[in-house]
Amino acid sequence: MRSERTELNQKIFILHRKEFGIFMNKFFFTSFAALILLGNTILAQEKYQIGSDLKNLRQTQGAYFDYSDPSGVNIKVQVWGYVKYPGYYVVPINTTLSELFSFAGGPMVDAKLEEIRILREVENESVVMTKYNYNDLMWEENLKSEIKFPVLEAGDIVVVPGEPRYFIRQDISFYLSILTAVISSAALIISITR
Repeated sequence: MRSERTELNQKIFILHRKEFGIFMNKFFFTSFAALILLGNTILAQEKYQIGSDLKNLRQTQGAYFDYSDPSGVNIKVQVWGYVKYPGYYVVPINTTLSELFSFAGGPMVDAKLEEIRILREVENESVVMTKYNYNDLMWEENLKSEIKFPVLEAGDIVVVPGEPRYFIRQDISFYLSILTAVISSAALIISITR
């Protein structure tokens, strides 16, 4: 009786394991198919967009920012580099570079504002790079050169290069920590020898 029950339990266990395996195969196949369909949808995005979906007026997951005009024509541009919020932006068609910087949270302290670049695809499918210098705008009391804020076009890539700036306070804190350790060691040696 006990061996029959054990044998029955083993058969039930094997049956459940097979059903679970079939379920997992269906689940993974369905998930894979959904991923492929979703991937094709994401890759098929256009540079221009008319209006916007009001329920997704501002979506900020994955560095995608929607500042579009719900009733107008919008363009898609990218911001790379040393701005507070780099990413993919949907903005109204006549947006200037200064407005895009405002949307992106402004340049960071480490940004090289004398080398701001706009990469733009032209009609023959080549890319043209235009450089702008906005260093006066942020760091000088008076403008040394005329500042132009170009109007962005669909597909533009704005690159704000930069590198960490050197601040003397970094050296001061480093040497101060070494000096503190030396003074503490000297005080300890003096107190032990007395």
